[in-house]
Parts: sequence; structure tokens; C-alpha cells
Amino acid sequence: MVKIKIALTWLAFMILLVIIGPVISTQQADIIHWDAMAQAPNGTFWFGTDVMGRDLFVRTLLGGRLSLMVAFIATAMSLLIGVSYGLFSGYRGGVVDAVMMRFLDVLYALPFLFLVILLLVFFGQHIGLLFAAIGGYIWLDTARIVRGQTLVIKKQAYMEAAVTMGQSTPRILSKHILPNLIGVVVVYATLTVPQVILIESFISFLGLGVQEPNTSWGTLISEGVDNLQIAPWSLFIPAGFLSLTLIAFNLLGDGLRDYWDPHNLGLR
Repeated sequence: MVKIKIALTWLAFMILLVIIGPVISTQQADIIHWDAMAQAPNGTFWFGTDVMGRDLFVRTLLGGRLSLMVAFIATAMSLLIGVSYGLFSGYRGGVVDAVMMRFLDVLYALPFLFLVILLLVFFGQHIGLLFAAIGGYIWLDTARIVRGQTLVIKKQAYMEAAVTMGQSTPRILSKHILPNLIGVVVVYATLTVPQVILIESFISFLGLGVQEPNTSWGTLISEGVDNLQIAPWSLFIPAGFLSLTLIAFNLLGDGLRDYWDPHNLGLR
């Protein structure tokens, strides 16, 4: 529980900060301060300014807002596709399951991250395409995990009883299988979010993701690397926020996994 409390505290603080911070700040993200270029953190500019004289505090929070939005939306897409695919495959079993899993193997063999980059190059670096591309890249693991858990649940005695009683497939899925998948799905979702943030940051770091006037942590880190010797805070501050957020999500995932571990149920 300690891990969960620490993680939720930081994530709640981070989400509130990226939502409220830019609104209450007296600075603007796109205003260039000609007399304060590459200025270190001070009372006026809490996180300093970048080499163009833009306030880094507001840009870091707006970058965090966009990075988290991409992460949550892409993760939701991944869960929607992956849970549906894995649930159907595992429940039907037999030839249907075999064919669906072979199709999944084919998709695994494709260099999806490379394909995502190609999509962004050929069809434009639109934020909606970024959501779809990343969501289409990470649902494969979700499908495999859900399918495996569904196969385990199918063998339980209460499932055999439900089938024997003649319950319909939708009722069996909604009343018996899905409730038993919630713990696994929630834990995996908390571990998927940081994966999405890293993918988005990597793509933006390459200059193929979020574009001006928008910004993300990956974009800020890319700019910070270019200006490390001039304004090192422009790298360390967004990188620090990114690292702490990734650690928090991983702590949350580990904590929830321990909490739902059957071996620990008797200890609570």
C-alpha cells in the first residue's frame, strides 16, 4: 500500500499541476522575452527560460499535459482493442483462437515502431495520428495477457456450472470473465501508460511527434539536449518530471500487482 499511496500522491499532484499551473501562471508559453534568453531559474521564471527566451515553467507543464493526454488516450485505445481481441480469442478457443494468435504473431514480427515513424512521415505529424499509431502499436501485449487469463478462467468450476446452466455467452463474459480480468487489466494499464509516454517522448525527441506551437516532454528534452551547455536546466527539468512520472506509474503498477496477488490476500 505504501507504493500505491506514494505513486497516487505524485500522480495526483502532477495531473493537477499540468492542468492548473499554466492557467494561474503569469507567464505565457509562446511569449519571447528578448531580455531573458537562456536565463537560469529565478523569482520571475521559476524554471528559467529556454534559449529563445520562453518561460520553461509553463512549457514544461503544457508538455506534461500533452504527454499525459497522449498516454491516457493511447492506453485506452490499447485496452479497448486488446481486451476485446484477447477475450474473444481466449473464450472461443479451438481453431478461432489458433488463427487469431497466428495473426498476432505476424503483427509481432512487424517493426511497429518503425511503421509508426513511417506513418507520421508520410501522412503528416498530426496529434490524432500519433494517438492512433501508438495505440495500434501497444495493444498486442494486452491481447496476449487477456487471452491467457481468459483461458485460465474458462477452466474454473463456476464457469463450467454457468455453461451447464445454459447462460448466454454475453452474460458469461460480462458476469463471470470480465470481473475476474479487472485486476490484471488495471495493473497492466498502469504499466502501459509509462510505456506510451516513453514511445511518444522518443518519437518527439526524433522530431516526428508533437510539433510547435504544441510541446511535450520529449520535445523539450530534445531541445534541452541541443542546448545543454547553454541552458542545462532546459534539459534536466523536463527530464526530471518525465522520470518521476514514469517511476510513479511503475510504482503504482507494482503496488497494485502486489495488492491483487492471491498469495497476499490473507495478509490484508
